[in-house]
Amino acid sequence: MRNCTSLSTFILLGLTDDPPMQVLIFMFLFVSYTLSITGNLTILILTLVDSRLKTAMYFFLKHFSFLEILLTTACIPRFLHSLSTGDKTISYNACVAQLFFVILFAATEFFLLAIMSYDRYVAICKPLHYAAIMSSRVCGRLVICCWIAGWLVIFPPLCLGLNLEFCDFSVIDHFLCDASPLLKISCSDTWFIEQMAVALAVLTDILTLLCVVISYMHITRTIINFPSTQQKMKAFSTCSSHMIVVSITYGSCIFIYVKPSAKDKVTVNKCVAVLTTSVAPMLNPFIYTLRNKQVKEAFTDLINRISLMSKK
Repeated sequence: MRNCTSLSTFILLGLTDDPPMQVLIFMFLFVSYTLSITGNLTILILTLVDSRLKTAMYFFLKHFSFLEILLTTACIPRFLHSLSTGDKTISYNACVAQLFFVILFAATEFFLLAIMSYDRYVAICKPLHYAAIMSSRVCGRLVICCWIAGWLVIFPPLCLGLNLEFCDFSVIDHFLCDASPLLKISCSDTWFIEQMAVALAVLTDILTLLCVVISYMHITRTIINFPSTQQKMKAFSTCSSHMIVVSITYGSCIFIYVKPSAKDKVTVNKCVAVLTTSVAPMLNPFIYTLRNKQVKEAFTDLINRISLMSKK
C-alpha cells in the first residue's frame, strides 16, 4: 500500500526537458502572451471609448476579449516563471486555483461564443427587430448567464476534487494544473469525478455547438435568399470572424476527445492547452480587427487622437 499524505506542493514537468527547446518555448510564449494582452486590451479599450462600437456585437466581443485576457493570464505567466527560473513546483492551493479559473474562463467562453452566434442570427435573420431583441439589458443578462453556466460546470467536480488524497507521487505531466493529469496521480477513487467531469465537458461542448450550428443554418438559409451578391458577401463578412474563432475553439476540443492513440494522450492534451491558452488568445484580436472595417476605423481614430495629445 502507498503511504498517503497531504501534499502541499506538486511538480509540473512542463513541455520538454531540452534546454534549447525551453528557450524557444519561452520566447514564443512571451511574444504570444504580450501580443494577446495588447490585442485584447486594444479591443477592450476601443469598445469602451468609441461610440460606433456600442452595438450588441461589440458588447459581446468586449467580454470575449476580457475572458481571453483572464484565461491566458491564468496559465502563461506562471509557466514563463517556471521556464526562466527552473522552479517547477506549485503549491496545492495555487494548483487548485489555476485549475478552477482555467475551466471557469474556458467554459464561459464556450457559452459566450454560442450567444455571439445567436446575436449574428438576430442581426441577419431579423434585422428590423435587432435593436429591440438585443437590447443592452438583454445583452447584460446573457453575459451574466454565461458566467453562471461556466460556474455550474466547474463547481460540482471541484467540490468532489477537494476531497481527493494524493500519495507520495506528486509529479504532474503538464505545464499547468489540468484535471486529467491531476486525477491520474490521486490515490483516491476518481472514477465518479472523472465521469462527471467528462459528462459536463461533453454536455457543454454539445449544447453550445448545437446553438452555433442551428444559428448558422438559419443564417446561411437567409443569406442564400438575398437578391444581390453584394448583400450576400456583406452578410457573410459580418459572420466570418466569429466562424473562424468558433472553428479554432471547437477544433481544439475535437483533438481532446478524438485522439490518435492512448499513447499520444498527454502530448495531444499539452498541444491543445498551448493552442487554447496562448495561440488562440493571440490570434483572436487579429481575426476580429483585420476583417472588421469599423474596428480598424476606430483603432485609426484612437491612434490619431493619441498622437495629437502627445504633440500638445
